[in-house]
Amino acid sequence: MSEGAVQLNHPIRPMTGRDPGERHRVATSLELLLDLAFVAAIGIAASEFAHVLAEGHVGAALLAFGFVMFAIIWAWINVSWFASAFDTDDWFYRLTTMVEMVGVLVLALGLSDVFESLDSGHGLENRVVVAGYVVMRLALVVQWARVALQSPRYRRTATAYIAYTAVAQVGWVALALSPASLPVTLGCACVLYLVELGGPLFAERKNGGTPWHPHHIAERYGLLTIIALGEGVLGTIAAVQPVIAEHGWSADAIVLVAAGTVLTFGVWWVYFTVPFAQILHQRPGAAFLFGYGHLPLFASIAAMGAGLDLAAYVVEGTAEVGTFGAVQAVAMPVMVFMVVLFVLYAMLVRRLDLLHLGLFAGVVVALAGALGLAASGAPFGVCVMIVAIAPAIVVVGYELLGHRHARDHLAALAP
Repeated sequence: MSEGAVQLNHPIRPMTGRDPGERHRVATSLELLLDLAFVAAIGIAASEFAHVLAEGHVGAALLAFGFVMFAIIWAWINVSWFASAFDTDDWFYRLTTMVEMVGVLVLALGLSDVFESLDSGHGLENRVVVAGYVVMRLALVVQWARVALQSPRYRRTATAYIAYTAVAQVGWVALALSPASLPVTLGCACVLYLVELGGPLFAERKNGGTPWHPHHIAERYGLLTIIALGEGVLGTIAAVQPVIAEHGWSADAIVLVAAGTVLTFGVWWVYFTVPFAQILHQRPGAAFLFGYGHLPLFASIAAMGAGLDLAAYVVEGTAEVGTFGAVQAVAMPVMVFMVVLFVLYAMLVRRLDLLHLGLFAGVVVALAGALGLAASGAPFGVCVMIVAIAPAIVVVGYELLGHRHARDHLAALAP
C-alpha cells in the first residue's frame, strides 16, 4: 500500500498493543455503537429506580440500583480500557465487540427482574443479568486470549486478566443459581466485588500494565457522561408527556422540563471543567483512581435522571411520595456527584483548593435550601429549580477564577 493510502477493509492484525502516545487518538464509531447498548441499560436502570421510589420503597430501590449500576458501569469500564490499549479494528475484533453488545442488551433485559425481586422481598433474581455478563465476559476473555497469543510483551498481563475474569464470572454464575437467602447473597456479592475491583489492580501493577491512551480514555469517560446525562433528559420528557396529555401544560410540568434541561447543562459544564486528559497524561499512575472514581460519579448522574422521572410522577399525582421526596430524589444525586467530583479532582492533582471548598459549600447551601423549602411546603417548581441551578455556582466560580487554579494545578504536576 502506498504511503498515505487509506485502509478500506479490516483484515486481521496482530493484537500487540497500541501506542499510548499516538497523536489524534479519538473514540471510534464502533465504541460509540457499543455505548448505545450501555445507554439502553442505564435508561432502564434509571426508569426502574424511579418506579420503585415512586412506590415509597426507598431501601429496595437503592439496593437494586446500586447492584445493577455496578454491573453496567463495571462492564463498560472493562471493555473501554481494553479497547484503549488493544483495539485493532479488524473483523474479528468487530465481531467480538458485537457479542459484547449482545451481552449488554441481555443484561439490560434482566434489570427489571432485579428491581422486582428486591421490591417484593423475594431475594435477588439476577439470572438474566448474569447471563448477559457471561456473554460479555466470554467475548472479553477471547480478546485477552488474542493478546496472550500474539503479544509476548503483554502475555502475563493478559493471562492475569483471563484468570481473574474467569474466577469472578464463575462466582457470579454460582451465586445466581444458589438458593441462598438475601443476606448471604449480598455477602457473597461483596466478596465478588472485591475480586472484580482487585483483579485489574493485580494484573496491571504486577505485570507492567497495558498501553492505554490517556486522552482517549478521558474522552471515552466524557462521552459516557454525556450519554448518561442525555438519558436523563429523554427519561424526563417521556415521563412528562403523559402528564401533558392528560392535564395539559401545567406550571409544574413546564418548570420540570426547564429544570431538567438546566440541571443537565450545569452538570455537563461542571464535569468538563476538569482537565482529566491532561491530568492522566501527566499522572498515568492515577489511572485506577480516575477509573474507579467514576463508578459513583456515573451512578449519581443516572440517579439524577431517575429523580427527574420521579418528580414527573409526583406532578402527575401517581407517586406515593410527595414534593419533599421528589426534590430529595433530585438533590441527593446532585450532592453525590459534586462530592465525588471535588474529591476526585483533589486526589488527582494532590492538593486541596480553598476556592473549591467555597464553591462546594455554595452548592451544599443551595441544595439544603431547596430541601428546607420543600419540607416547609414551598411550591414544587421553586424547589426543583433551585436544585437545578445549584451547579451554576461552580460554573460561575470556575469561569471567573477556577480556570486559573486549574492551570496552576496542571503546571504543578508537570515533571
